[in-house]
Amino acid sequence: MNIQFNPEDYKCKRPFHVEPTNIVSVNDDMHRVTDEASAMNKRIHYYSRLTSPADRALIAPDHVLPAPDEIYVYSPLGTAFKVDSCTDGYGKNSSLVTIFMIWNTMMGTSILSIPWGIKQAGFTSGIILILLMGILTLYCCYRVVKSRQMISLTDTSNWEFPDVCKYYFGSFGQWSSLLFSMVSLVGAMVVYWVLMSNFLFNTGKFIYNFVHDINVTDIVPGTNGSNKVICPSAASDHPPQNRSVMFSSSNRTGFELFEEWWDKSQTVPFYLIAVLLPLLNLKSPSFFAKFNVLGTVSVVYLVFLVTVKAAHLGIHLEFNWFTENEFFVPEFRILFPQLTGVLTLAFFIHNCVITLLQNNKNQENNVRDLSVAYFLVGLTYLYVGVIIFASFPSPPLSKECIEQNFLDNFPSDDIMSFVARIFLLFQMMTVYPLLGYLARVQLLRQFFGNAYPSLFHVLILNLAIVGAGVAMARFYPNIGGIIRYSGATCGLAFVFVYPSLIYMISLHRAGQLTWPALIIHIFIILLGLANLIAQFLL
Repeated sequence: MNIQFNPEDYKCKRPFHVEPTNIVSVNDDMHRVTDEASAMNKRIHYYSRLTSPADRALIAPDHVLPAPDEIYVYSPLGTAFKVDSCTDGYGKNSSLVTIFMIWNTMMGTSILSIPWGIKQAGFTSGIILILLMGILTLYCCYRVVKSRQMISLTDTSNWEFPDVCKYYFGSFGQWSSLLFSMVSLVGAMVVYWVLMSNFLFNTGKFIYNFVHDINVTDIVPGTNGSNKVICPSAASDHPPQNRSVMFSSSNRTGFELFEEWWDKSQTVPFYLIAVLLPLLNLKSPSFFAKFNVLGTVSVVYLVFLVTVKAAHLGIHLEFNWFTENEFFVPEFRILFPQLTGVLTLAFFIHNCVITLLQNNKNQENNVRDLSVAYFLVGLTYLYVGVIIFASFPSPPLSKECIEQNFLDNFPSDDIMSFVARIFLLFQMMTVYPLLGYLARVQLLRQFFGNAYPSLFHVLILNLAIVGAGVAMARFYPNIGGIIRYSGATCGLAFVFVYPSLIYMISLHRAGQLTWPALIIHIFIILLGLANLIAQFLL
């Protein structure tokens, strides 16, 4: 009986090899493992658990492994299954699947803030910055992919980028990479909490009004007609809450009570705790990984929504290169670093790109597939950002009205926006436990050597993460700000500094470092530092 074997385990877990003399035939379909072979297997697995996968001191070396056609995988039931076509430690994903996986992993909540970022930078400079940041982050990602190959005399086949940082910078590289990785994870979880509060609030408001046949008009400026666009920021310097006027024959007291208990920042962020905190404490959130396809569905639907809205609203552009008027913003604005901060996180995949490409069947195509994936991601960001900005109805509304979450520019009773919020809410509620699991594994395993030392440890960590999300949703529900701060912070290390430093050090050790290479990569590091500093100045 042949089975499909996960080749990723081939190098790190060392599949058990059953000697022909230790296989006892039971029937034509299976081989039964003898007690001697079973004991040998347990001994190998015991030693493999004594160290991390990156430490190869107690892992069987390559030269003692059998040929691929002689490898068997041991089953706990006492059965040995023959491995089907192992491919030297690499996966069987085609280039198309690899490109799609990278695209799907990179496309996140940042897409909702791209139109706002273009507005902050200016239409022309926004387009230029998306292209330049895409190229720059792609090059730095390329340097991450090639970083393991610069290390000679050491088997780096199962190393991740933090392992490379530890090799070059010692414990400082290990702990600093952990710190910045936690910044990216916790930052993403905070953004998710703010957005889930937003989507849950608008979804609940839509359902309540529909069920009770309530016609509600938001007290914010907006356009008229069936494709209404609103400007929440014009009503207040703060995000809109429940300010509305009701026209209904139903009990007014009931509506006021609903608005009191269903508030975007006062109550809804706390309601999410009851659902998500128990899910975070699960030992393994593998069940939620099955819903990853919802991320693709959500992005595709957003592209569809943007296209339909633009077809109805039309294009509203006026080019003012350096001056601002009542309805339009200049093409070049001093606030452009706010877009670069968002884009740093939007194009961020550097901490897991090695894992994604390791499953590519044709390793020689890694650079090409990575480049194509970046091109498609940049194209998606450009399409959504440019179309939303260009179709935003100015006049009567100003382009300054574009919100940090562009869905906030559509009223809660808009059907297409309601569907988008439902998709995104459910998708984020399934991804959030996965992000929490990754944060738990990275942090608790470093301190306690176990990803689940006890329920108490896990609960304390999760309460801290959830508390950060609730606090932000309560006091600072600005996803554009959160994204650009966290993106510029984690991007400084993983995107700009570490890839460039590692490349320069490896060239120096090989005696191949030239002045042009030194100047270019120091300039990249300075760009990352300037990107971070600018977030706190603008």
